[in-house]
Amino acid sequence: METVLVQINNTKAYKLLEDLEDLDIIKVLEKNGSVKKVKDKVAVKKNLPADYFGLLTNEEGNKFETHINTVRKQWGRNI
Repeated sequence: METVLVQINNTKAYKLLEDLEDLDIIKVLEKNGSVKKVKDKVAVKKNLPADYFGLLTNEEGNKFETHINTVRKQWGRNI
């Protein structure tokens, strides 16, 4: 058996790794600190608020917030 280190560039790869593990082709030994283990052995990247900083301009952010508030009012209940 050979151990290799793999860098995951796409979250869809976790599903592929899980499928390979289910077929006893590979065994996932450990997951790096930037991912967390969740139900059914699928790992997902933790998204921190800082990961989204600068993604939207102030104008886009304000439009988005206005849209969210409008949609929430249409629900007819508070959340």
